[in-house]
Amino acid sequence: MADPTPWIAAEDHGDVRKHAPATLRNRGAIAESLRGILPPSGLVLEIASGSGEHAAYFAEEFPTIDWQPSDPDPTALVSIAAWTEGLANVRAPVMLDAAADSWPVVRAEAVLCINMVHIAPWEATLGLMAGAAKLLASGAPLILYGPYRRAGVPTAESNEAFDQSLKARDPRWGLRDVDAVTAVATGFALDRLIEMPANNLILVYRRT
Repeated sequence: MADPTPWIAAEDHGDVRKHAPATLRNRGAIAESLRGILPPSGLVLEIASGSGEHAAYFAEEFPTIDWQPSDPDPTALVSIAAWTEGLANVRAPVMLDAAADSWPVVRAEAVLCINMVHIAPWEATLGLMAGAAKLLASGAPLILYGPYRRAGVPTAESNEAFDQSLKARDPRWGLRDVDAVTAVATGFALDRLIEMPANNLILVYRRT
């Protein structure tokens, strides 16, 4: 189950870095899955980078790839910059709202989005698909990670509780159905679904 609190402030009040508790738990497993999905080089655009901890970890795990973190929250951009400071293969974070019609990035070899689809209005998912389709060449991956519902597969009780907590915070949020996400993935084909720890999934779409 994803953490209902996306991030917390650093204990040192002079430290601008935020901390997402779920990152330490899931980053290793995500990285292992990414090894068989990401291209050997090129630019990976991360949508909704949050605290920046994933970007920092993946940049060290994949040193031949250039990482472009992004987020719509100005405080997140500050945190991302702090976490990734000194990493030669991480570009300066950019402000990017997935739901926006235009993005500040014009090309990428892959797009990665971790734990955003359920903690955002549905319009963000629609924008993610549209924006990624503009950036990616045929065969390039759009990779989503998080908790999802699947037809014919019972949803874990912990994920059901998480879904209710999300909707209590914002009725526009909540777990999405894999079929619903795939239905709006115009220009993409679902390449694979990977079961991950703690009742999460990785969905890999390829640009057609």
